[in-house]
Amino acid sequence: MANIDLKFLCTFDSRDYIQTEMQHVEDDENLICIKIKDLDNSCAVMLDKSTAIKFAKTLRTEINKIKEVNNV
Repeated sequence: MANIDLKFLCTFDSRDYIQTEMQHVEDDENLICIKIKDLDNSCAVMLDKSTAIKFAKTLRTEINKIKEVNNV
């Protein structure tokens, strides 16, 4: 398996990024971990599968809004 570290870099400062990964926690539960790095600070948001799906749909909706504004 490839050893890849995928980061989504900030538009304004390439030292800032968002990174995602699946994490296994107790009780055989898998969560999506979204790590956010901003300068010297970092935090993580843990989402279960259904919440991650809803977040992805919401993100796609916001992207479509940007597309609509740019097409006007």
